[in-house]
Amino acid sequence: MIEIIVPGPYATVQDLGRPGYAHLGVPRSGAADLESLKLANRLVGNPEGLAGVELTLGSARLRFLRGAWAALAGAPVPVSGPARGAGMGVPFWVPAGAELRLGLPARGLRTYLAVRGGIAVEPVLGSRSTDSLSGLGPEPLRAGARLPVGPAAGVIAADVAPLPEPGPAVLRLLPGPRDDWFVPEALEELCASPYAVTQDSNRVGVRLRGPELVRAKDGELPSEGMVTGAVQVPPSGQPIVFLADHPPTGGYPVIGVVRAADLGVAAQLRPGDEVRFSTRLRA
Repeated sequence: MIEIIVPGPYATVQDLGRPGYAHLGVPRSGAADLESLKLANRLVGNPEGLAGVELTLGSARLRFLRGAWAALAGAPVPVSGPARGAGMGVPFWVPAGAELRLGLPARGLRTYLAVRGGIAVEPVLGSRSTDSLSGLGPEPLRAGARLPVGPAAGVIAADVAPLPEPGPAVLRLLPGPRDDWFVPEALEELCASPYAVTQDSNRVGVRLRGPELVRAKDGELPSEGMVTGAVQVPPSGQPIVFLADHPPTGGYPVIGVVRAADLGVAAQLRPGDEVRFSTRLRA
């Protein structure tokens, strides 16, 4: 069992989400940066899909009521507390009764804490993820909340994982499916200059501010299915990159879709960051 003492600005339980329910209006949800959650799970010998804690801007304190192996991945945070050897990208033992203190990340937005055995809150539609849009799954974590830990299985086979070096924030795009709703030069305009991440960003999407994308067609587009990574453009001409809790459908045209390999980059953008788009295969 883990007790939340301070959850930080926004913390939730996340696994790989609820795929396959979009036709019922249920978003996939799940970890915004899936690869970081998978890495944290692998470090403690868990299957990649077990639930962990997704922290936004760190700044959390958690007490382990029983001793457990844990690991951190994603946005790098300073770690303090009695857990010997605790840090990013390594499994470490947290003794019973010890408090794990996580600071503000030097870069990035979301940090993932995996515990050997996984966070074992009650699943909803096959997932333990908090969905901030539809309200499915457990409530966002608050001080005093207690998280059960599942039984451990398998072995810890990795003792360290290299953390990715910070690089330029570039999101590679597949054009369309509604790029024909914009003037011919709009896609080039989208890729020509950086966009700034705004304060309105959340798990639903990264809202951007930059050059306005001009439409070639007026009127309304019938609502259609949306995917994670869709770059939707509302009437303001300012793009939104959909993340894990995006709505299953939308009525604004999508000028492009971020490649799956770059969704983690999008999930780690924080307000004030600059990001570029590219239609090239290599950034």
